[in-house]
Amino acid sequence: MNRLYGIQYLRAFAALAVVVFHAAERTGGHFAIGAAGVDVFFVISGFIMWVLSQRRPATPARFLRDRLERIAPVYWIATGVMVAGALAGLFPNMKLTLGHVFGSLFLVPHRSPSNGEIWPVLVQGWTLNYEMFFYAVFAGCLLLPSRRRLVALASVFVGLAGFGLISSSGNPVLATYTDPIILEFLIGAFIGKLWLEGRIPSPAVGAALVVVALLGFAFVGATYIGFGPLSFGPLAAALLIGVLALEKAGAIRHVRPMRYLGDSSYSIYLWHTLAISVVAKLAPMLPIPAAPAMMLAVAAGVAVGVGAYEMLERPIGAAFKGIRSSNQAKYPLPRSSGASSGGA
Repeated sequence: MNRLYGIQYLRAFAALAVVVFHAAERTGGHFAIGAAGVDVFFVISGFIMWVLSQRRPATPARFLRDRLERIAPVYWIATGVMVAGALAGLFPNMKLTLGHVFGSLFLVPHRSPSNGEIWPVLVQGWTLNYEMFFYAVFAGCLLLPSRRRLVALASVFVGLAGFGLISSSGNPVLATYTDPIILEFLIGAFIGKLWLEGRIPSPAVGAALVVVALLGFAFVGATYIGFGPLSFGPLAAALLIGVLALEKAGAIRHVRPMRYLGDSSYSIYLWHTLAISVVAKLAPMLPIPAAPAMMLAVAAGVAVGVGAYEMLERPIGAAFKGIRSSNQAKYPLPRSSGASSGGA
């Protein structure tokens, strides 16, 4: 997929929103609406997966391999750091069990022994439970003809969300995968279909959608009316469609720092809470007032995330790419003798 700068800027926006949310939470501030950055991520994820699958056809196995290579190694390292810190006594409130640790590593929803919440050892990893489930269902849909994939995906996700709305379960796996938040991936996939078909509104409508979405997030953040995925999903969708409309019209320019933050958004998301926790503990000792402490926590969270991107995520990604290139050189695919090797 060609680089869409607007998507990268939205990823940066979503990551920074989550960072500010956690920084405010730990330093006595208030920015609860920052949690909606996760909803923006989910809609973007659905969009990207749909567009990639249509433009770069892949087998289910290859699709899952690519996704695991992208998200799992850095997440496992971050989880390992948390486990090591807990064993060393750095996190006195964290309780560990073997089941919870393995559930966290394999991205299976599990209740935390520390507080009973459906959280992995690395708390923000709860979103990856949803991501991997989406990838698994999406990979299954790749077995179907292209024209039937979105219908199948919609049937599964709408069915699960509908079941979750009419029933409740204490089982962490069932409770997770029937949460209405899973519909945000589906919304993103539908937007991807519209994008590929050229059915994106004019830039004027796009600009209006961006404004409406931002005002909507601000309203929910100020009033808590509709605080949750049933509001955040549509607002994130409006924001994405608006940005795509501006992108299509050439109204979005390349801003290198924002693109870089978008590239490093995954690492920022995974690692920022460690830096924020350090600042939150040091601020009262120095002492640093609440507002400067929050800004320092945000800066530290972003800096640690960027550092992890440069030292871990990028080298790991390059290593996997090198392995694939080496394997392709050793075992090249046979050339097709016909004019076309693909079916309809």
